[in-house]
Amino acid sequence: MTTAEVAELLHVKPDTVRKWRQEVGKGPRWTRWPGTRLVRYESAEVERWRHAGQKG
Repeated sequence: MTTAEVAELLHVKPDTVRKWRQEVGKGPRWTRWPGTRLVRYESAEVERWRHAGQKG
């Protein structure tokens, strides 16, 4: 999933999701594709994080 897709699913702004990436332990786990700036989230991880009731 892209940052925008995660933001839409979680009803937050994409900037909020980006901010979570900068703070260790906040937001769902993400992966940066080697050699690029592309950041992606696995949908299962986003759902796990969401259902765990975690906020930012």
